[in-house]
Amino acid sequence: MNLLHDPWMPVRDAQGQRAWITPDRLAEPQWLAFDADRPDFNGALAQFAIGLLQTTTPVVDSIGWRGLFNAPPDADELQRWFEPVAVAFVLDGTGPRFMQDLALGVEVATENDIGALLIDSPGVKTVETNRDHFVKRGQNSALCPACAAIALFALQLNAPAGGQGHRTGLRGGGPLTTLVLGPPGGHLWHDLWMNVRDRNTFLSRGAGTKSTDLQLTFPWLGPISTIQAEEGELAPAQVHPAQVFWAMPRRIRLDCAALGQGRCACCDRASEALISRYRTKNHGLNYKGDWNHPLSPYYHQAKEGWLPLHPQPDGLGYKHWLAWVLGVANDKSATRPAQVVDRAISQLSHRQTGGLLRLWSFGYDMDNMKARCWYESTLPLYALADCDRQARQRIQAEVSRWLAAASMASTYLRGAVKDAWFSADARGEYAHVDAAFWSATEQPFYRHLKGLIEAARTAADHLDLEVREAWHARLVREAVQLFDQCFVGTGTVERQNPRRAALAFKRLRRNLHGPKLRQALGLPTDELPAKPARKSAKPKPQEGA
Repeated sequence: MNLLHDPWMPVRDAQGQRAWITPDRLAEPQWLAFDADRPDFNGALAQFAIGLLQTTTPVVDSIGWRGLFNAPPDADELQRWFEPVAVAFVLDGTGPRFMQDLALGVEVATENDIGALLIDSPGVKTVETNRDHFVKRGQNSALCPACAAIALFALQLNAPAGGQGHRTGLRGGGPLTTLVLGPPGGHLWHDLWMNVRDRNTFLSRGAGTKSTDLQLTFPWLGPISTIQAEEGELAPAQVHPAQVFWAMPRRIRLDCAALGQGRCACCDRASEALISRYRTKNHGLNYKGDWNHPLSPYYHQAKEGWLPLHPQPDGLGYKHWLAWVLGVANDKSATRPAQVVDRAISQLSHRQTGGLLRLWSFGYDMDNMKARCWYESTLPLYALADCDRQARQRIQAEVSRWLAAASMASTYLRGAVKDAWFSADARGEYAHVDAAFWSATEQPFYRHLKGLIEAARTAADHLDLEVREAWHARLVREAVQLFDQCFVGTGTVERQNPRRAALAFKRLRRNLHGPKLRQALGLPTDELPAKPARKSAKPKPQEGA
């Protein structure tokens, strides 16, 4: 099977029907989105397609890029792009295989069930201690070649810590990915192409070698010792810039010798080539250095520099909008958006894309080797791409105030709920309180944001103080309602401490209406003037004394 010649990519059309296509059909206008049975597979398919297009595109400048956005290439043209690298996309056979270690054909390796390729599958320790309560063992005992290919690629993208010598992915375990999308209901090609840059721009930002040796792009085409010394590290300057899309931190080789027949455990399609086992070994490629993946936002750490962001237990939502779209830089932290997002905001206008852009964010929240949750969200960008740099800076400053105030109000609510429920020394997890607050304030945030961006785009006056007052009032209302109608006030009296709850509610209202929250929003405060210094009662010494 060759992933560039065989139909293995599931896509959906406008009628909701699924089809399986070859990559050279990605530009056909009837396809709206990828349509795998698992959300992480859809994220992996999008990154596969973007990586393939970016690696092979002959388009050298922005004019050529815009031409293919407006008039997508046909299957014959895409096939001409892909054919020079087809040797790297063979899934089975005795030679090099897609995302599989060539040396594991002869070296001693550990055998695993194919289901272990899936990041959320229970690990060995979980099975041994009989703790696989939610994701059961043995649920994915055999995969068709298409699903095995997606699972393999998804694992190499998201590879979490896997024990001694089992490397994490190039962006660490379970990275956050942010992609630019066009208006809802648009073509799949447009969603993919907006995350691909012209060849000259892409190569100019890469610090790696521009050698035509294909193994420097696709590391599985030869022994990994060719590009990395044993126990060594792999830096961007040692390989082609496109390897950022094809990193292979895990040494894996599918067992294609003992194939079965039946239905795939993931897609439920009948297959005569079900794969049930794979071999693995530690000490794969060890990616270190400033890789700067174009599909991920980064944050700055004083000692280690810029590091890729990862989803956290609080999920994905509007609290992250500013950091992922325009970036954040203050005394406490610095975050920059993904390269594809920054480029879309600064170069792709509403007129060029035919509608308002969106941001698709997704990734695993990993706790070391354990996948706690898959998060996925689509955030609106409105007409931000039509705003000039100065307008975007004003938007950045204003939204920063809104989010700082919301974060402060969330902290006040969480503290009040804790004080109402427990004594001062109680500990626990209150993420659900924060999640409820951010969810309750999401719609008004986006309503204000849309008005702010529209005013910046048209150079109209924006009533900053009025909007800040309205946002402050909404934060107060939602925090009070959640305390009184969701977390504390609805509890039975005999199971509460009424005095403690009343004091907590009083403190909550005082904090919400206090000067700190208003100052965070840049609003005038009602603080009393400072008292004059007390005069000393000690008599002054007489002159000449």
